[in-house]
Amino acid sequence: MKKAILLLVAIWSISLPVAADESVRILDAWARASILASRPGAAYATIESASDDRLLGVTTPAADHVMIHAVESDGDVSRMKHVEVLEIPAGQRVTLAPGGMHMMLMGLHDKLDEGTTFPMTLSFEKAGEIAVDVPVLGIAAEGPRNAEKEPGQ
Repeated sequence: MKKAILLLVAIWSISLPVAADESVRILDAWARASILASRPGAAYATIESASDDRLLGVTTPAADHVMIHAVESDGDVSRMKHVEVLEIPAGQRVTLAPGGMHMMLMGLHDKLDEGTTFPMTLSFEKAGEIAVDVPVLGIAAEGPRNAEKEPGQ
């Protein structure tokens, strides 16, 4: 009986990291094409989690570092504010989208060309690291759902 309990505990502890990874999902990750490598790029995604978690940081080999920015408005003036830690409430989607919260890719190594992809790793307090492939859409794209529309549609 003792061996059976130890076996169950061992199996449970081994499967724990997998269960944690599945609690956070990254949906519709994408980036806009950039004109120059000397200018920052921007990436977007929707994050959802089955339990409360926190996004602690983002890395990619495409840039020196990634900053999470929120957009604050004061009357007619909007400015970006660096977010150290992004709270991901259980059961709610947190959307990073153009005109709002986004991931700023600082120190691009090359310009982001439409039609390419690059890897990005999001680091969560509980779920750990989650790697995603980020497709690069057109320079005026508003997201993956409209990437194929012609201008004016």
